[in-house]
Amino acid sequence: MRRKHKREKFSFTVCGEFFPEVYPAFRSARWARGEEDPLETEMRLFCACHRWAFNRLLEGVSRDEIKKRGQKLFGLNSRYVDDARLRAQALLDSQKELLAQEVEETEKKLNRARKKLGLAMKKLARAEKKGAAPAVLEKLRLAVKGRASRVASLEKKLAELRSHLESSTLPKVVFGGRKLWKRVCKGRATREEWRHARKNRLYSRGDEEKGGNPNIKVFHRNGEFYLSATISHLSEKVGEDELGRPKMSRAPRVEGRLWLPEKHRSLVRIWLAMKLPYTAELIRTLDGRYLVHLTFDLGGVREPDFAKGCLALDTNPDGVALCSVGPNGQPEPWPEGFGVPYPGNLGKYEGEFQVITYPSGFMYIRVPDLTYASGFRRDYLIGVLAKVVVDIALFLGKPVVLEDLDFGKDRLADLKKFNRIASNFPYAKMVEAVCRRAAKEGVPFKLVPPRHTSTIGYWKYAGRYAVPVHCAAALVIGRRAMGFKERITREIKEFVLRVKEELASGDSLPGEGRGMTRKVRALLARLEKKLPLHNGLARWQQESFSSCWRELKMLALAFR
Repeated sequence: MRRKHKREKFSFTVCGEFFPEVYPAFRSARWARGEEDPLETEMRLFCACHRWAFNRLLEGVSRDEIKKRGQKLFGLNSRYVDDARLRAQALLDSQKELLAQEVEETEKKLNRARKKLGLAMKKLARAEKKGAAPAVLEKLRLAVKGRASRVASLEKKLAELRSHLESSTLPKVVFGGRKLWKRVCKGRATREEWRHARKNRLYSRGDEEKGGNPNIKVFHRNGEFYLSATISHLSEKVGEDELGRPKMSRAPRVEGRLWLPEKHRSLVRIWLAMKLPYTAELIRTLDGRYLVHLTFDLGGVREPDFAKGCLALDTNPDGVALCSVGPNGQPEPWPEGFGVPYPGNLGKYEGEFQVITYPSGFMYIRVPDLTYASGFRRDYLIGVLAKVVVDIALFLGKPVVLEDLDFGKDRLADLKKFNRIASNFPYAKMVEAVCRRAAKEGVPFKLVPPRHTSTIGYWKYAGRYAVPVHCAAALVIGRRAMGFKERITREIKEFVLRVKEELASGDSLPGEGRGMTRKVRALLARLEKKLPLHNGLARWQQESFSSCWRELKMLALAFR
């Protein structure tokens, strides 16, 4: 089973641009290459140290040995070398974790592919037995050939992944990006682009004891932001300390103006004034620009207090459904005079941002562009949506509750059309955006399992409050976070009994497809055993996959 990750801390990244103005007056004859300036040299050495540290970690070299040898090989100070080692260690850990996940996902894909191959072969055998037309047989043989090729490809991939897992090795890591390397191999990208991608970064982590970031400093002066990057390869050895470590002269710096978005400047000013640590990364683009990523640690997430209830959220492809849940687990009407202001940065056309409010404490915020907008546009709309949701929670003084959705690739099938639709549903980005915004604004939040929420909402609350199923599902999510059980009501039992009586009399039968009546009879037989026991079960048993809500979902689909 895939491990669930609980985010203990959240960070906030501000993107800006650095304009170098002051460079050291000399170059290093040992480390410089061609016409590159000292900052480009420092970036190249850091990226080379990153790749070298990754390979040394694979060999089991200790941290102290990497720091000692790295300073001699690349001329960087000990902090830059340690930062390169930390990034290499993070890459190594993520590759180990992804390897186990990739094996699990490939096994599921292979099982589906084998099942489809078997169905295709049966279909071909039936067609040959009936003496179908040659064109039909040729088409079926081609389908079998394609399915068999897919199975062979997945079997080969799974064997390679399992061999790495058993031998505790990793698949080959391509620094600079595997996609870019494939484009270079196909002649769609130049080797200059490839070389540039392998030497265009400089990273430095923050340090609370040193008041921010010792290697890449950001400071505010005369109403402007400035950045200063240490060029450690230009420092010289002046002696050794008692432990035999080299003493280096003070390294020169590259300084210049730093542009930051207006909306983030006040946060950065406060952060710098409090001398809190921040992580900085410089990225040089192909056209010579320097992009800056400043990452601020927002700390741990507060535990939510449900004394006032919560604001529950159900994620959908075209928006979100909200429910203001009271402390008693029931929907709470919106306060008098409450309204959602139309975002000022949205207004391309009428209906771009739709708010449908229900008097019982439900709301649906619909953004139609989410379903088909391009990547950057969709990310922007998700950010706007997350801000609106967190602002509502701040106004109500309630924590936010969301579904802990599964974002794994194993839910994808072999059909390209389905994969495109499923991948475009921005589950992860919506949840991540709301969580990050909530952490930034100091709003507590909680993630709950999503199992059966829509089914429970359909059977218990959609009809009672006259709201869509998505809004009813949001109420179930809020109640689940607050610890309420979902009991089987008298209305559900009466409906099941009525269906059973109608099936016995033959007056009204489900008519959706051949064999549907037989399936409904099987569902009713299972429900007859599960329904009397459901209300006496523990909450985790009521929410499990094998609970009676699974049969009720299939029953609802049979009568839709």
